[in-house]
Amino acid sequence: MTADYFPPLTDELRRQLIDAAAEARQRAYVPYSLYPVGAAILTASGKIFTGCNIEIASFGATVCGERTAAFKAVSEGEREFRAVAVVTSNGVAPCGICRQVLTEFGPHMSVIMANSDGKISWEGPLSVLLPFCFDPQQLAEGQEACKP
Repeated sequence: MTADYFPPLTDELRRQLIDAAAEARQRAYVPYSLYPVGAAILTASGKIFTGCNIEIASFGATVCGERTAAFKAVSEGEREFRAVAVVTSNGVAPCGICRQVLTEFGPHMSVIMANSDGKISWEGPLSVLLPFCFDPQQLAEGQEACKP
């Protein structure tokens, strides 16, 4: 279960997340697309977890930077995300799969999109990027509706 509200990010914390995502982007393994992505997730406990995209010749095995960061956080026991910064060359949004994963652990989290110069292209709530998401509550309701 995640909090319904987190206080706004400070400018210092916002910059720290963007810088961490930019650093993670430098470690991306992207021999096919040549499109590195870095992400940094701030958890409710105040820890920051980073990730980069990792491409594999079998494209279905490729993982995005946002999911790498999310899985690192979850594997370390974190279950509540407060914010994510994503740095790409052109400051674009996380893909749909990443949005769904982030919703599981931070439906009310902030998303910061920045380009490789650190300029913010968009900042706002994850719910704007994934309206009508499928979430744990909907799963539980569906399971209940299936009972005889």
